[in-house]
Amino acid sequence: MSDSIKHECGIAFIRLLKPLSYYQEKYGTALWGLNKLYLLMEKQHNRGQDGAGIATIKLDVKPGHRYISRYRSMAQNAVADIFGYVQSKFVDIQNETPELMQDAEWLKNNVSFIGEVLLGHLRYGTHGQNSIENCHPFLRQNNWMTRNLVIAGNFNMTNVEELLEQLYELGQHPKEKADTVTVLEKIGHFLDDENQELFDAYKKEGLDNVEITHKISEGLDIAKILRRSAKNWDGGYAISGIVGNGDAFVLRDPSGIRPAFYYADDEIVVAASERPAIQTAFNIPFKDVKEIEPGHALIVKKSGKVTQEVFRDPQEKRACSFERIYFSRGSDADIYKERKQLGALLCDQILKAVSADLKNTVFSFIPNTAEVSFYGMVEGLHSYIRGVQKDTLLNRKEQLNDQELDELLSMNPRVEKLAIKDVKLRTFITQDADRQDMVAHVYDTTYGIIKNNTDTLVAIDDSIVRGTTLKQSIIKIIDRLHPKKIIIVSSAPQIRYPDCYGIDMSKMGQFVAFEAAIQLLKERGMEHIIEEVYQKCKASLLLPKEEIVNHVKDIYRPFTQEEISAQITKIITPANINAEVEVIYQTLDNLHVACPDHTGDWYFSGNYPTPGGNKVVIKAFVNWKEGSNQRAY
Repeated sequence: MSDSIKHECGIAFIRLLKPLSYYQEKYGTALWGLNKLYLLMEKQHNRGQDGAGIATIKLDVKPGHRYISRYRSMAQNAVADIFGYVQSKFVDIQNETPELMQDAEWLKNNVSFIGEVLLGHLRYGTHGQNSIENCHPFLRQNNWMTRNLVIAGNFNMTNVEELLEQLYELGQHPKEKADTVTVLEKIGHFLDDENQELFDAYKKEGLDNVEITHKISEGLDIAKILRRSAKNWDGGYAISGIVGNGDAFVLRDPSGIRPAFYYADDEIVVAASERPAIQTAFNIPFKDVKEIEPGHALIVKKSGKVTQEVFRDPQEKRACSFERIYFSRGSDADIYKERKQLGALLCDQILKAVSADLKNTVFSFIPNTAEVSFYGMVEGLHSYIRGVQKDTLLNRKEQLNDQELDELLSMNPRVEKLAIKDVKLRTFITQDADRQDMVAHVYDTTYGIIKNNTDTLVAIDDSIVRGTTLKQSIIKIIDRLHPKKIIIVSSAPQIRYPDCYGIDMSKMGQFVAFEAAIQLLKERGMEHIIEEVYQKCKASLLLPKEEIVNHVKDIYRPFTQEEISAQITKIITPANINAEVEVIYQTLDNLHVACPDHTGDWYFSGNYPTPGGNKVVIKAFVNWKEGSNQRAY
């Protein structure tokens, strides 16, 4: 992706179902769980570069001994920093009493982070400040073991103010206005309620306090706590939590917006945001890694019992399609196929744009995440060539001379690597004052490939958000190769609407497609539509979120996709460029063909999966119209 964007975080959860001595004996180390947590997090480092954290809980620890350990880091390589810190706990033991490294029980009783329940988190700071206090896991502490709570998640709630108001009504006074605090305190409140209800019930039975403590640990109804906590949540989320006694859960929003996968056997339960991370870390076949169903929570009791229970009624599944295009690692078998399909489905538009002149067209990609869709595009071109060859040989072979036959049989797309990412810069989030100078140096190019003023250069990108890097760097650089025409192809449709479920795209003015539509309205004397939409949006903000509709769709309604693409071409074409420039976008229909099981396409269609989404897009438009640079939720 040329316009790099921050997006949702990653979670890693492991529950060891056997005593630590089992892993010592079978795998040669009591640190097996920690080692696997490290792998699980490293294999998801694409999901977080602004910080990370881990927490572990030891089971059945005697009173007076620490059983919860947590460490968070904002170092440049946060995961390595965290596990370097953990490893430092063992240096003296290894040097002075190495035999104790083989004693799992001693390690558990004497060294922090050696526990049976492990939770990791990788953070992308979308809107929150980048400080250690913003790094997960979050901890809610209490002297009662079953009232302690650790949570970490990949989530954004659209109705934080509403949820905060409910906390006020419960008598709480949250320390800040943030969905992380809200979620922690919501679950914590109902965890406290559950503890109190069980305590009162067992007290009536005449049990003493020590007996009651053990009974509460056995009797906690995690699904009930989550049902009460999440009743009014509006957003996309995958959240993992651990209660101090060792009960744990991983839950997924009712529309399945955010991804969550798990694997369980008689040794472990593991969950993560991405399937390949589990496959690689534990050498597990693709078919054995399952999705947590929307509206369900994977619950692991302290006893080791594993269930998947409903905590919110599942809605129509609207899993995020942008996960498939860009965010998730392409090593997932299904995602790899889908990205190739996205590339292949663009071939008809590309061939039309180059008049099927493959002899004078060079195909390339903008590194690095567009590479897989590029392979699909090339396969699609080969399929087209085979069709041409077959048709010609079946219907015209008598009319071909030897030279024409040789040319026919040697037809191939000209495939080259022309764009090289030279410097790693986050161009989407760099301060505006610095961005223009920085993005001009992000890419370099390969010289001596293009035939001057003859070849058309087709470069595929996975998506185009704002077009900043295209305008200020890529197009300028590849124009130095002197192509006749430059065609930029996006494997994603036009990004027209903001996200509110964990991706850093919350402001209307960030989208080049929106800018293009506004320009077209003004050029064609249709500015009244802008004002009409603004008035509708202002009025809608007074309605309950469940009654709001997305009036911003009216901004795009007068225009075809091709008209908006043509206007985008004008916007992103730098001055003093010699080559003709064209931008081609994936169609929404083809996105659904390529990713049939991930219909969460609100970025492109404006069809939000939750009522809060419609409120966010309305607010984002009002903010844009009023010149406010605030996010809409």
